[in-house]
Amino acid sequence: MLPTLQKKYEDEIVKVVKEKFAIKNVMAIPRLQKVVINMGVGKAIGDMKVLDSAVKDLTKIAGQKPLITKSKVAISNFKLREDLPIGCKVTLRRTRMYEFIDRFVNTTLPRIRDFNGVSNKSFDKRGNFSVGIVEQAIFPEIDPGKLAHPQGMDITFVFNRGPKEQTQEILRLLGMPFAKR
Repeated sequence: MLPTLQKKYEDEIVKVVKEKFAIKNVMAIPRLQKVVINMGVGKAIGDMKVLDSAVKDLTKIAGQKPLITKSKVAISNFKLREDLPIGCKVTLRRTRMYEFIDRFVNTTLPRIRDFNGVSNKSFDKRGNFSVGIVEQAIFPEIDPGKLAHPQGMDITFVFNRGPKEQTQEILRLLGMPFAKR
C-alpha cells in the first residue's frame, strides 16, 4: 500500500510541475530520491553514552537503524583520533521516505516554537534541500521527559536532478512550509 504523500506525488504533483515548467518528458521532472538524516555527536569523543542515546533517538525518528559514522582524520586540538565514532546517519528511500516527510511536515514542524517556515536559501546547486533541527525533542516519537542528551540534526532532501525552482516547487507541493520573504 502506497503512503498518501507518495500517491499525491504520483497523481497530482507530477502533473502540476510538468505544466508549470513546460516540461515535455515526465522523466525530466526532478524526482525525490532519498532523505538523509545526520546527527553529528561531537560529545561522543568523551562519552560514548551520548552516541548510544543519539542512535536510539534516531532509530525512533526514522524507523530504521542508523549507520554509525567514524572520523576520517585525527585532529589533536579536538582530541579526535582516526576511526573514532562521532555521529550517526540514516538514509530513507521509497515508502519510509514519504512516510517520514509526511510526519515531518504535518506533525514535527508545527511543534517548533515561533516557527515561520523553513528557509528557502538552503538549496544547493543541484537542487537538494537541507534543513537543520536544533533539538530532537520536537519529534513526537521522542519523550522530552526521558531525553538524556539534547542533540541537533541535519535533514537533507536529495533529488536526482533539477534546478532549485523545480525542486522547491515539488517540496512546496509536498507540504513543506517555506518562509515568506
